[in-house]
Amino acid sequence: MPATTTPVLLGSTPAGLSPWFPILDSAGGTAGDVPALLDLAVDAGHTWPRPGEGRTMVLWELLASVAAVDVAAARVFEPHLDAVAILAQAANSSPVDHPMPAGAADASWGVFAAEAPNARLEARPAGTGVVLNGTKPWCSLAGRLDCAIVTAHTDDGGRAAFAVSLRHPGVQCEEPAWIARGLREIPSGSVHFDQVPATPVGGTGWYHSRPGFAWGGMGVAACWLGGAVGVARDFRDGLLAGAGAGREPDQLALAALGEVDRTIAAALQYLARTAARIDDRSLGADGNQSTWSEAQRVRGTVAAAVERVLHLVGSNRGPGPLAFDEKYAKRMADLALYVRQHHGARDDAQLGRLALKGDCPW
Repeated sequence: MPATTTPVLLGSTPAGLSPWFPILDSAGGTAGDVPALLDLAVDAGHTWPRPGEGRTMVLWELLASVAAVDVAAARVFEPHLDAVAILAQAANSSPVDHPMPAGAADASWGVFAAEAPNARLEARPAGTGVVLNGTKPWCSLAGRLDCAIVTAHTDDGGRAAFAVSLRHPGVQCEEPAWIARGLREIPSGSVHFDQVPATPVGGTGWYHSRPGFAWGGMGVAACWLGGAVGVARDFRDGLLAGAGAGREPDQLALAALGEVDRTIAAALQYLARTAARIDDRSLGADGNQSTWSEAQRVRGTVAAAVERVLHLVGSNRGPGPLAFDEKYAKRMADLALYVRQHHGARDDAQLGRLALKGDCPW
């Protein structure tokens, strides 16, 4: 059955994504319904490709396709799929079999790795296991999720990842004062842990040092770019509707659409090339260019493309659609907030530091 959702393609054909059309179509039909979206994300976690396993491009196409329909839906899908990938990577990297939280295979997952000056989460030995105590900030949808991978400070002065059940009585999810107009259904607040049993996921330092950390960051960029594709489609559809009503687009509008087209096309090509390098293991293989430096290039390039598309489309469409077109206004607000996960000049400074050391392709 043909999809009602138009996929975002990096190199596949629409037929190549057909096994996942039902989930893509359902994501479009359940926008704003977080429980339904979480159920779809869990389904996707069972069948969608994982990064670094030969079909990274397909995974990024699927994430971008969800974001092109509804940015907030992608914000639900991406962390769950990232958690599934992290658990698989940990299982492949260590022969130690730690028991996961009950019902983990069919649970909805988040990934909470942010830090804040006024919040600290610590992992301490307790008998034969580990417990978590303290506070973790920026935990999106924590009150709706079953489980999460969280990073915590360890006795040896490092940080490690742990799997926890968010249903444990020692977990308290704050109701955040979420006043944002973007991603309104995806509030992020603090979670407090009091003697919560935790399952180690890799050892100290593993979470941030694994290649999958960079792959996950680029998967987020695929979501950003998919959101920009949705904005661009709104722009094009508006111009077509105007032409159908006898208002042909002027040169300024056409120039803006042309710039939007080449901006998105360039970013799509960059993502496709990077996905191919992840899967053929050439990324980071020569020792002169790390996986993380490439992740910073991808994220910075995509973030700049998204910002440019938001500016071009917003300034050309004007205030009317923002005031009266709910879907478009939501998409613009959601994407503007989501792309702020990129830290702009600070991330560029980190990339510049790597380039100064020779970690660059030029």
